[in-house]
Amino acid sequence: PLFSWAQPNISIEPIYANFNQPLALTHAGDERIFILQKEGKIICINTKTEERYTFLDIENLVSTNANERGLLGLAFDPDFKNNGYFFINYTNNQGNTVIARLGLQVDNPLIASPASLLQIITIDQPYSNHNGGCIAFGKDNYLYIGNGDGGSAGDPQNASQNPQSMLGKMLRLDVSEVTQAIPYQIPTDNPFIDDHAVMDEIWAFGLRNPWRFS
Repeated sequence: PLFSWAQPNISIEPIYANFNQPLALTHAGDERIFILQKEGKIICINTKTEERYTFLDIENLVSTNANERGLLGLAFDPDFKNNGYFFINYTNNQGNTVIARLGLQVDNPLIASPASLLQIITIDQPYSNHNGGCIAFGKDNYLYIGNGDGGSAGDPQNASQNPQSMLGKMLRLDVSEVTQAIPYQIPTDNPFIDDHAVMDEIWAFGLRNPWRFS
């Protein structure tokens, strides 16, 4: 038999506007939403009070001199409510990918502290495109990092298939106990942890440009 369904009537109602190259929208488990802007800013909107303010501004650290560079990813720590930590993925002024952790200002916990920035990992990018950008915490509380193959066209350095390169990979890190000396740890069940030919940080390889994932 053939079935048909009535299509719902869908309309779009703008509720917030006036952003500069917004790339992502997320939340921290409360009434606030956070809009990531390519330039290096995170805008916060309280959906109850409609208050709008700049949550983070690191424009001086971020390179936007190419279409696929900038402040690209944001993920709140699973225990953000208690520890105030969140993580970002951005392109630094040398054109390389940086994953960093930040905290909140002591005197105003509604705003992030740029001075608290602690680099977790830096990944050299040979070209200005295919830099990935998305980061997210899984239900296992580990941080997943989508990293592109490094760019150009056709992956000329074969980075995606290179087990000793972080390019073209999904990385999986334990960032529950971040310090300056040991910025991350390797989850004990990462799939290649017993394979010396493959970097321990790698969760999956052979990727082109995981710009967004869930």
